[in-house]
Amino acid sequence: MSRSAFLGPILILLGIFMFLKGEVTFSTGTIFEYFWPTLFVIPVGVFFHWLYFFILQRRGVGVLVPGGILLTTGVVCQISMLFDIWHLMWPGFMLAVAAGLFELYWFGGRNKWLLIPINILTVMSVLFFAIFSIGSLFSGIFHNQPIFAVVLIVAGLALMFMRGRETSKY
Repeated sequence: MSRSAFLGPILILLGIFMFLKGEVTFSTGTIFEYFWPTLFVIPVGVFFHWLYFFILQRRGVGVLVPGGILLTTGVVCQISMLFDIWHLMWPGFMLAVAAGLFELYWFGGRNKWLLIPINILTVMSVLFFAIFSIGSLFSGIFHNQPIFAVVLIVAGLALMFMRGRETSKY
């Protein structure tokens, strides 16, 4: 593996971080604070994949389960650390288990019974992502604003009066 292939993504991540965070001073503690998933969790997930594909010559499919879980968990934790959105990213941990099991299904014997927990975990994760993302979006838009309450009251009154006119015609 060449040095530029390893150093390039690290420099890109560091540049994106500096762009987004603005006035953060860099020290060893800051790098460990924000990039611990990239430094510790993601490499272990990549190691399990490397182990399966290159060392075990595709014979020990079981190492892909922790590899997929750790790789997905590392990505979820890194995104959460960079953008401080732990409250939105927690369903990614369910998705991580589904990813590990999916790799076992895909590269293993394609046991159809594995699809049951994979689909349940994936649907739950996507559902929770959607619910909490939409909830966070609405709370950000309508936070402490009486406009939304007024709109709901007007809509409710309009529905009541429209219904009243429809029933009085008959």
